[in-house]
Amino acid sequence: MMNPAKTERPARDWSRVKPAEKPAVAPAKPPHDDAKLLSLLHSAKRELQGLRLVHLHLSLLKDKNLGDIATIRRAVQEISENSAFLQLFNLSNEDIIFLYKGIKFSTITDICQKIERLMLSRTQMTGLNPYREDSLYSIMELSLNFVNVIRFIEGLDVTGGPDGAKVRTKPSVTLEELARIERQMPIFDLSPYMLNQPVMDIRPEARNHREYFELYIAVKSVEDRLSPEFDITANRWLFNYFTSNLDQSILKTLNYGIDFIRGHKIGLNINLTTVLSAAFVKFDERLTAELRGNVVLEINKVDLIENESLYREVVDFARNRGYSICIDGLTPFWVTHMDLEYMACDYAKVFWSPDMLEMDRNEYDNLEERIRNQDNCRFVLARCGTVSGLLFAERIGIHLVQGRIVDNIIRKGVSVSDAINTARVMDD
Repeated sequence: MMNPAKTERPARDWSRVKPAEKPAVAPAKPPHDDAKLLSLLHSAKRELQGLRLVHLHLSLLKDKNLGDIATIRRAVQEISENSAFLQLFNLSNEDIIFLYKGIKFSTITDICQKIERLMLSRTQMTGLNPYREDSLYSIMELSLNFVNVIRFIEGLDVTGGPDGAKVRTKPSVTLEELARIERQMPIFDLSPYMLNQPVMDIRPEARNHREYFELYIAVKSVEDRLSPEFDITANRWLFNYFTSNLDQSILKTLNYGIDFIRGHKIGLNINLTTVLSAAFVKFDERLTAELRGNVVLEINKVDLIENESLYREVVDFARNRGYSICIDGLTPFWVTHMDLEYMACDYAKVFWSPDMLEMDRNEYDNLEERIRNQDNCRFVLARCGTVSGLLFAERIGIHLVQGRIVDNIIRKGVSVSDAINTARVMDD
């Protein structure tokens, strides 16, 4: 009997593996949100107060791991439920940014430190972060760092997908452009851009008393008119130079009509160098002693800190001539750490933020003590956009307020103190 022909088995293809041997599929890299984040930041540009940002610099980790993103999302989710706002974004360079409101700073610091310890327990950083810090995370007040954040995101691959157009913000104003604007200023009519907002006394016995009107220029509107292709606010030094020229124009405008100061106290947002300029001397000479007593010089804290010796000269000048002084742009930190009695100011303007509702007991008590123990300085809570700011002011002992919610209440013909009483009842 013949043996059946032996069938040759095909040689095994070693490049193929059994189903059970198939490696796990690596997690897909999440789509980036660069364009989405830029769009959100641009839309929120005028409403930045109280909005903070955490930048996690995962691109600086020596060994990348996509599982880190899931770990971070879980960690951030733990604090998101008690926040007024929290949104997380994946950047195209593997960094993560999240914006938030209404979370205690200590809580954010704790979660960032936890993430940093976790990441650096398995790998290391390759260098300093873009803000020149030796840290895996950066926590920033967005209103103070807006331009830097925008510039960083723009440096990434911001396409928003195959059909997305690259999103760009306006370039910073140049010296040449600023010189062109400066030549236009003497013939430019500022009056349509000069706005005023009242500082109101909220005490019932004050009966809607207006402490003073703050006169200010809508800078972005001026920018749109004079230099629509450039961002005048992007470079702080050039912006300061621009506002100095703006101050000169304001003073010239006021010189043509100072009668409105009679019977109304006004606040002028003004640079320290402007107060000691020839234009201000000319403005000062046109005022009587009575009218000088109706002018509050509002000096920004940044200008003060950078030019403290100049500020002392302005204080002496103001005292001799009868002007009042307001230090503008303060936060609770600056109130508790700045000696306002030594600064010899009549008003201190604090910018309201919903984060102030989240202060711990010790921070709140220190702030309240400073406010109630100031003998020569009256506090103003400014940028109040909601009733919660007015309730906070009343509770902590601030009697003067300013902001959109105050404007709305006055426009409706309602007493601010009555509005606060109604809000307090509803809040209770």
